[in-house]
Amino acid sequence: MTTWPGFTARRVGRFAVSLWVLATAAFAMIHLVPGDPVRASLGMGAPAELIRARRAALGLDDPLWLQYVHYLRGLFTGEFGTSMASGQPVADVIGDRLPATLQLSVLAFALVVVVAVPLGVLFAVLTRGGRRRGGELAFTSVSVVLAAIPEFLLAVGLVAVLAVGFGWFPVAGSADAASYVLPVLALAIAPAAVLSRIVRVEVLSVLDNDFVRTARAKRLPAWKVYAHHALPNALTASLTLGGLMLTGMVAGTVLVENVFAWPGLGSTIVASIVGKDYPLVQGIVLVYGAGVLLVNLLVDVLLAVLDPRSTIREA
Repeated sequence: MTTWPGFTARRVGRFAVSLWVLATAAFAMIHLVPGDPVRASLGMGAPAELIRARRAALGLDDPLWLQYVHYLRGLFTGEFGTSMASGQPVADVIGDRLPATLQLSVLAFALVVVVAVPLGVLFAVLTRGGRRRGGELAFTSVSVVLAAIPEFLLAVGLVAVLAVGFGWFPVAGSADAASYVLPVLALAIAPAAVLSRIVRVEVLSVLDNDFVRTARAKRLPAWKVYAHHALPNALTASLTLGGLMLTGMVAGTVLVENVFAWPGLGSTIVASIVGKDYPLVQGIVLVYGAGVLLVNLLVDVLLAVLDPRSTIREA
């Protein structure tokens, strides 16, 4: 009997519960902030009448349980509240800024996969059986150094060398295709270094298995052995790590976007924290958190597709 219905129900249920916990934590965030968030956003010199009117408009004078009910109801209808600073609906602000962040994250993740997977397979093949010790040492050393550099520091270095020093790319903004190069590199270099090492280790492990020896004994072409037999079986652990990296890159956009003045959610959340615009902070935190949970759900499903035994083990 198939275990897919039970597996899917467990994963969707876990996603729903995690999303509710995230939403509740985001709601509590505003009420745990010391002082009056409305006064903090409007400034200490704001008239009392304006503060009372803004509190009433935001529903902050209602009982806490009623605010929570309205908040959850708004989430189901796509209403995240109103920005204290601009008076715009938070959903509209997020809708304007989210595409820029998604473009940056997706392009960086695609670059990581396109670079790291072939590179890891290549060095696994070249260094298999203890061959080419120098190449293995160079690959390991360079990947360790690149993986240890934080996105923020890497972004600053790229700006200093490639934008200011050589003038090859724009320093900031998203005016044209060249504007994407530096922020995408800043997000992708460290994850690509980590993933390439994991792919290499996994491929080396798979190449010692009996089914690979059998494929070689059948005189199959080398590319077919690696592409059809070794790589698919090595991607399970790499896929798990790739999902974690994607969530990390989404979070990393907060710092990278501020370095490059990128018009996405990362720069917006920093500005809203500085301006004490708590409803906007709340909405962006929800979007980031929901994105992380969704990526984890998709990774679980993909792992189950690649390795159906995982659904049986959890049954």
